[in-house]
Amino acid sequence: MKEVLLIIDFGSQYTQLIARRVRELNVKSEIIPFDKFENISKNTMGVILSGSPQSVNDKNAPSVDLSIIRKKVPLLSLCYGAQLIAHNLGAKVIPSKSREYGRSKIITVSQKGLFKDVKNNSQVWMSHGDTINDLPSGCKLLASTNDIKVAAYKIINEDTFGIQFHPEVYHTKYGKQIISNFLDICNFSRSWTSESFIESTIKKLKQKLGNDKVLMGLSGGVDSTVAAYLLHRAIGDNLVCLFVDNGLLRKNEFDSVLANYKDLGLNIYSENASDIFIKNLEGITDPEAKRKIIGATFVEVFDRCSLKFKNIKWLGQGTIYPDVIESVSATGGPSDTIKSHHNVGGLPKKMKLKVIEPLRNLFKDEVRRVGFALNIKNEIINRHPFPGPGLAIRIMGEIDVEKLKILKDADFIFISYLKKCGLYESVWQAGAILLGDSTVGVMGDGRTYEKVVALRAVESTDGMTADWCHLPYDFLSDVSNQIINKVNGVNRVVYDISSKPPATIEWE
Repeated sequence: MKEVLLIIDFGSQYTQLIARRVRELNVKSEIIPFDKFENISKNTMGVILSGSPQSVNDKNAPSVDLSIIRKKVPLLSLCYGAQLIAHNLGAKVIPSKSREYGRSKIITVSQKGLFKDVKNNSQVWMSHGDTINDLPSGCKLLASTNDIKVAAYKIINEDTFGIQFHPEVYHTKYGKQIISNFLDICNFSRSWTSESFIESTIKKLKQKLGNDKVLMGLSGGVDSTVAAYLLHRAIGDNLVCLFVDNGLLRKNEFDSVLANYKDLGLNIYSENASDIFIKNLEGITDPEAKRKIIGATFVEVFDRCSLKFKNIKWLGQGTIYPDVIESVSATGGPSDTIKSHHNVGGLPKKMKLKVIEPLRNLFKDEVRRVGFALNIKNEIINRHPFPGPGLAIRIMGEIDVEKLKILKDADFIFISYLKKCGLYESVWQAGAILLGDSTVGVMGDGRTYEKVVALRAVESTDGMTADWCHLPYDFLSDVSNQIINKVNGVNRVVYDISSKPPATIEWE
């Protein structure tokens, strides 16, 4: 029997992080929207209720029939989920006098059960405007903070738990331990691995695709390559891979990517469509418009290229979960759109090809682990993430050939220096951004009025949160000098020291 941890989604941006923490602990997890939940399957050994941007006091607050779950399998409810259970038990959930957003310290009643090996006064991550005013009837207190009394509770004589904070985020120091403790309470055997994901995914792809042919869009990065490998394992020669030069790639990237793909055993074709992408982006300054135009143009190019091959029915994409969660609600819940990714929210509603995305529910580091399990070479697996819309969202404002040349040259210097100085692999993602405004400078005895290049380098695990890298001053100084001296049209270089949130990794 396949053991499953079911996550009921109330629209939290963190829902997939819960699933990801569970998978890290070698347990298969599945997510279902609250309004699609009807019953638990015989394979379900535990349930987690997610948070939500809504309040349990809202008129149309999301809810589920908890009697279907309680006393049947262990239940862990997080933030909104904890408030929902408390509300149903008759406790008051009210707007907090002292709202908690960010770091807090918990004081546990006992280091047993759910809080086994969790130290007192350890850091947890709060994100709530409401609070549980008093302990629900028939419950016992498990933890508090300096600001709220009911930070965690348990229903007496059943394995139902409520936690006001978010153990799924990295900022909660013992969050993984708490989730691990809950999985122990559920009696999971913990046999789900990257290898088991590969096996189950290939099986699903075979069932879904049958003898259909797939045109896979390759980018040179880890996501599309791993997706292509999985598809190739499932359908063999019925997979055709296409690498499109959209004119928005890094300097020399088209040739270097094709060289990297040699001897991989995939049917790979290339298409230079630079002119049509650049033409379609003429005069466009709005970032969302850029993404949607690029998404639509990719589909146009793939539709046209699919005619070169017989009976192509599917378009394969390397979409991963951060793309989905920032573009649309991945599970149908009421979560907010951060930005449209060209391969998700940027796709047109009507397409000739159906879309297949084997990695849609994985994070970047999970994709890398799957890639290593598939024995894909390190140069591809360890490559920095690069946005699907390419340099289009790293040029502020309108795009033209001259700006693209400036940015490509500046970016090439930055990335080359990271590799030369042994810093590339300690950085999760890096790139240069060309700002829209020009600034006054002095070169020789003359006045200049030229562009500004911003350098961005971040450390992250999953792309959902990120912090700026503390690169050495001497390194930044050398890169700045090289860019200003060697890239015509640039007289100023700045370094971005903002984290995500509140910023995003990309500028557009």
